Amino acid sequence: MAKASIPNPMPPAPLSRERVLRAALRLADEGGIESLSMRRVAQDLGVQAMSLYHHVANKDDMLDGIVDIVVSEIDVPSLETDWQTAMRRRATSAHAVLLRHPWATMPLVSRINVGPAMLRYVDATLGCLCKAGFSLEMADHAWNAIDSHIYGFTLQELNFPFEAADYSAAAAQGLALIPADQYPYLNRLTHQVMEGHYDGIHNFEFGLELILNGLDRFRDHA
Repeated sequence: MAKASIPNPMPPAPLSRERVLRAALRLADEGGIESLSMRRVAQDLGVQAMSLYHHVANKDDMLDGIVDIVVSEIDVPSLETDWQTAMRRRATSAHAVLLRHPWATMPLVSRINVGPAMLRYVDATLGCLCKAGFSLEMADHAWNAIDSHIYGFTLQELNFPFEAADYSAAAAQGLALIPADQYPYLNRLTHQVMEGHYDGIHNFEFGLELILNGLDRFRDHA
């Protein structure tokens, strides 16, 4: 009896810039950008490292590419939406995206990012603010103030030494370092955290609302 023929496995998808960047993004999400190298990405794709150079110029080009993919996941402000609503959605979306990609905040603040997603994102942000009555210069100040909050808060949250559930116990352990006679207000606050009256975890939306409300006076209401 003749053996049934076994179909050949599907050939691997052809190598492309998109495949290279998606593999690099996955590796960065798993191990941070310190783990990224042309060799590791090639191994992940099952190809020789030299073949990557047909699609990315070098590691810097690869990093710029995956940063732009991350930016493409952030909600772009709509020019048809109230500016505060649009900026609030943009900020909360950016914060969530950066928490999903914990390595990405530092390249965003330390590199010149001019990929198509970034350019579209910034242009839409400026457009939304200008349409709301901000001058172009003030719109630039405004979105930078908002982004400073996003990036700073995200880095703080990612590097905070305690989980929210453990903060009360950590406060109790540190109470001895905060005697009431020397640090009365900090001591009282620590007791509130210990007793469960306040979780002690900083609030992203609180700072964002302060910035948005403060910016309103800088636009032309006419």
